[in-house]
Amino acid sequence: MTESPSRGAEIAVLGAAGKTGTAVVAALEGLADVRRVVHTARRPGDFAVDLETGAGLNEALSGCRGVYFIAPNVHPDEPALLRNALAAAVSAGVEHVVYHSVAWPYTPLMPHHVDKARCEDVLRTFGGLRWTVLQPCAYAENFGAVLDGSATTVELPYSPDATFSFVRLADVAGVAARVLSEGPDIHHGATYELGGPEALSVRELCDRAGGPVSVKQVSVDEWMSRHGRDLTDDGRARLSAMFEFYDRYGFLAGGAMFESLLGRPPAPVT
Repeated sequence: MTESPSRGAEIAVLGAAGKTGTAVVAALEGLADVRRVVHTARRPGDFAVDLETGAGLNEALSGCRGVYFIAPNVHPDEPALLRNALAAAVSAGVEHVVYHSVAWPYTPLMPHHVDKARCEDVLRTFGGLRWTVLQPCAYAENFGAVLDGSATTVELPYSPDATFSFVRLADVAGVAARVLSEGPDIHHGATYELGGPEALSVRELCDRAGGPVSVKQVSVDEWMSRHGRDLTDDGRARLSAMFEFYDRYGFLAGGAMFESLLGRPPAPVT
C-alpha cells in the first residue's frame, strides 16, 4: 500500500477556480496532495487568498513543495501578482514554481502577451526559486459548444480563416501535472511551448465538428457589446488588440514537446 504524500509534497494551484486550474487539479489528483488555491475565496475549502495584496499567500503556500501560477485573464498588472506569489513562495520554502504563460509571449501587438513575457523575466530573475514555464496555444475548449454539437452559430471578432494550433486543455493539464510531480530536478529552467497537432481555422474546426454550424465574422465592437460588457476598459482594449492580431496573423505553436513530456503527440481537436 502506497503511503500518502507528506505535507511537504503538497502542491498549490493559484488560480484553481478557472477552467485551466480545474483541469490541472484534476490531472494532479492521485499524484500528490493538491491545495486548490484561488486569488479570492470563491469555493468552500479554498484558501482565502488575494493576489493583488498578497494577503493569505504565506498561509496557503506553507508546506508546499510546488506551485502552479495562473493569473486572472487579461489582468492589468500580472507581473505584480506574480511577484507577490513568488515572494510568498520563497518565504514558505517552496522548491518549484511553474508559470502558466502563453505561446508567443513577446508580441508587442498583444499587450497582455507582453505582460506574460514580463512575468517570465520576473520568474527567471527573482532569485531563490527553481522554475518552469509552460506556453500553451489557444484551447480547443474555447469552442466547446461546437465540439459537443450544441452550437449552431459562431460569431468571431476576427477572420474565420485565421489559423491556430488549437490544443486540448487536458493535454496542457497533463504536462503541468507531469512537470509538477517530477519537480525541478528535471524541469528547472525549461520553457515548454504547447501547441496542437495542426494548423486549423475556426471555419475548419466547425466543418469537422459534424453538425451544421454557421460561422460569422463581426466587428470587434459588436462582439464586445455582446460578450465583453463585464470587462474593464483595459480588459476590452487588451482583448481587442488580441483579436486584431489574430485577424492578421493567426496564432500557431509547436506541439513536439508533448512527445517528450507525455510520450505521445498532442490529441486531435476533433
